[in-house]
Amino acid sequence: MRKVLIATEKPFAPVAVKKISKIFEKAGYELQLLERYTEKQELLDAVADVEAAIIRSDKFDEEVLNAGKKLKIVVRAGAGYDNVDLDAATANNIVVMNTPGQNANAVAELAIGLAIMGLREMYSGKPGGEMRGRTLGLHGFGYVARNVFRIARAMGMKVIVYTRYSKGAAAAIGLKVAKSLEDLYEKSDIVSIHVPARGEHIRSVSAEVLSHLKDGSILVNTARKEVINEPDLVKCMEEKPGIKYMSDLTPDSEAEFEEKFPGRFFFTPKKAGAQTAEANLNAGLAAAQQIVDFFEKGDNTHQVNK
Repeated sequence: MRKVLIATEKPFAPVAVKKISKIFEKAGYELQLLERYTEKQELLDAVADVEAAIIRSDKFDEEVLNAGKKLKIVVRAGAGYDNVDLDAATANNIVVMNTPGQNANAVAELAIGLAIMGLREMYSGKPGGEMRGRTLGLHGFGYVARNVFRIARAMGMKVIVYTRYSKGAAAAIGLKVAKSLEDLYEKSDIVSIHVPARGEHIRSVSAEVLSHLKDGSILVNTARKEVINEPDLVKCMEEKPGIKYMSDLTPDSEAEFEEKFPGRFFFTPKKAGAQTAEANLNAGLAAAQQIVDFFEKGDNTHQVNK
């Protein structure tokens, strides 16, 4: 009997665990739970005797992956997978997958909510603005960005996008594609960032790009903090006192924001994009089904390592 571990420092909702359990029960797999653990050794011990694991934001570094002597697959229930050491997984012949799109609507709604919060002056009672008629720039065009587009269009916004790899897909649904990242930032009243924290995207929101932001614009980041060059953003906000930064990620320079930019930023206490009951359930069920399909059908559609 195959053994599957759900290792979640932040557990799935009970209803999600129940439905995940049914998927594995039907497949004839044994499910083990490790929830709210506080010591890494607990995780090291738990992975030692399982062939598959479902995780959320849990760190699967080289030590953990080496400890999983029987591990064949790890599925990150969510889109981002920077918490998994892909090189170490590949070296151990472990397939790593994510569950793209399962939490996209949740993150998109948060991005729109943060933009509204910024426009309404943090709900402070000061006169604010409206979304309708403003231009929203999408930095990236993955699952989340496409949901942001859907919502923004319904609100009467003009939407443009910058993407290197999905220009045809964007144009096919009526989106205007900016000729460059600088062009996107220059033309947008609100920029919403939707790129992964890897490769060319690391610190891609730099002075070269930020200098094109209009004073009074809003930058929304529900991606990863690593895509922002924080010193450059701080400098930009010093030079343009109308810019606001809204994120569900607390930056490394939080103290500097608090000192210099009161009323011009908001950070959620913890990463909140996928923290809805619906996203929690969808990602968990997708992860479970992907594990079953991997073992029973050889399906590795959502593999992110090679």
